[in-house]
Amino acid sequence: MKLDVDNKARLAFAAALVLLGAAAGMGWYFFSGSRHTTYQIVTRDPVSGLIVDAPVEYHGVDVGTVKRVELIDSRSVRILMSIEHSAPVTAATIATITTRGLAARGFTGYVYVALEDAGTDYRSLVARPGEQYAVIPTTPPQSVSLDVAISKMNDNVQFITERVHDVLDDKTVGSLKQSVQSLQRITKTLADNNAKLNALIVNGERASQQLQPLLESSNNTVKALQTQILPQAHKTFASLDNLSNQLTGFAAKVNKDPSVIVRGAAPPPAGPGEGQ
Repeated sequence: MKLDVDNKARLAFAAALVLLGAAAGMGWYFFSGSRHTTYQIVTRDPVSGLIVDAPVEYHGVDVGTVKRVELIDSRSVRILMSIEHSAPVTAATIATITTRGLAARGFTGYVYVALEDAGTDYRSLVARPGEQYAVIPTTPPQSVSLDVAISKMNDNVQFITERVHDVLDDKTVGSLKQSVQSLQRITKTLADNNAKLNALIVNGERASQQLQPLLESSNNTVKALQTQILPQAHKTFASLDNLSNQLTGFAAKVNKDPSVIVRGAAPPPAGPGEGQ
């Protein structure tokens, strides 16, 4: 089937549009690529919620997007980011996977990559030998969203419940019940004897009031003993000691000269022919 002139013109116009669109797309791609640099981060932490086209922020300002999230091995994840040349990415830059909002995904929140400076080495960040893209160091993620918090809280509740079941077995529960019953009986006994307890307290107060005068009288007695009786007793004992000494001396004289008992302690008058 031969094409007429009009159909040929339409086909030529369509082909021109396709070529023009492809050229524009290629131009935009190369122009956009010339304005962005690809960096990568490698982490062993979970990156739940981080998806392609997630924003990359530098100090809170959008500077790029996430281009790829892929597993390296069973414990490592590689994230490729396209970042504008104007972003001041240096050797001091660190990346943190952060959650903004309540949930990891959906209209209530999203996960993004936050870039910040954490040092003073402001040299340009370049790829290491053998690597295609420069690597930005990472810090522990701050992806504590509402769903993660609820999951952790659920795990904690289950842990506590298991511990409570382990501690509060049937024997322990029975012992606690017995203790509660005993405490209730003690409380009832105290309540029933409340009047007697009050009477004991009142009698104790009265006894303490009566004991006060007795203590004062005892103090007075002790003072009298110290100031009056003890000095007199001391004098009496001194007199008895003196008398005892005199009796001891007299006994010695009697033992030496028994006639002292008859004629006394004074010597007899001199006889005839005795010298005066």
